[in-house]
Amino acid sequence: MTTNSISYSKELELAAEQQRFMIKVYAWMSFALIITGLVAKWTASIPALVNLIFSNEILFYGLLILEFILVASLVSVVKKISAQLATLIFIFYAFLNGVTLSAIFIAFTEESLATTFYITAGTFGIMSAYGYFTKSDLTKFGNLLLMGLIGLIVASVVNLFFHNEMLYWITTYIGVLIFVGLTAYDTQKIKQMNIIGNEGTDEDKKEAIMGALTLYLDFINLFLYLLRLFGRRK
Repeated sequence: MTTNSISYSKELELAAEQQRFMIKVYAWMSFALIITGLVAKWTASIPALVNLIFSNEILFYGLLILEFILVASLVSVVKKISAQLATLIFIFYAFLNGVTLSAIFIAFTEESLATTFYITAGTFGIMSAYGYFTKSDLTKFGNLLLMGLIGLIVASVVNLFFHNEMLYWITTYIGVLIFVGLTAYDTQKIKQMNIIGNEGTDEDKKEAIMGALTLYLDFINLFLYLLRLFGRRK
């Protein structure tokens, strides 16, 4: 076997391992989305539970704070904990997110939720595929998107107090653009962060969970911003 043949065979082997890693990332992301969707619909179907959550500001904001703590904790300590614990935290976060997102099943028609979900899935799929296959370095593009995300968060918080309709729609369109771009950027980043040769190890499993969490957040946020555009209120 020639040196070129060995080199080509090695490249195919590495590419195959990378593909298997990304399949695990997408599988965990999809699993988390299913949990969130089922929990949201189940919660919305129980009026007493909905009333308990959304009529009690302390409980509602407490759940949101707990979600933030779970994500922050997972990101900061993922290297120190086991893959099993990281997985449990991720699943629990998806569950809690379903509880708080149950409001959309109350506010919007199921038809518009389904339509928005399909639009989100299609957009996400196209941009994630672009991020995976492109040879362009999206780092600079990603840095701009992250700065834009910070500005978007600040503007959204400010508008909670002013309730300005124009600012609402500006943040809506900018939010869609930012998360469309972040989907491609994060996919490329996740693909590159995979350590070749550690397949099947705890580190590999935790890498997949963190990648899934990142894309899960991109998908959920893109869906919520698109819902502002395509959602039909009851």
